[in-house]
Amino acid sequence: MAWLILVLSGILEAVWATALGRSDGFTKLVPTAVFGVAVVLSMVGLAYAMRTLPTGTAYAVWVGIGASLTVAYAMVTGGEPVSVLRLLFLAMIIGGVVGLKAVH
Repeated sequence: MAWLILVLSGILEAVWATALGRSDGFTKLVPTAVFGVAVVLSMVGLAYAMRTLPTGTAYAVWVGIGASLTVAYAMVTGGEPVSVLRLLFLAMIIGGVVGLKAVH
């Protein structure tokens, strides 16, 4: 169960990071509200997962999922450029997350 919660928390990290970027310095209500809810839920989920998973592994997986999804979303929506090297490095982050799960 901790791994499932950790993955969901990583997804919420991507949500709050994206909402933070769209909040325009917390001046836009809806993205700011989305940020607030997502960051709290993401942290609660991370804290729950850390009750049974090692801190370093849980944090690395959480950040890896959040960062990967944030970059992927930005590339899909045109906010960031797509290149072979960017995709390669993104795949390396995802591979690291999978690897940490595999050796746990």
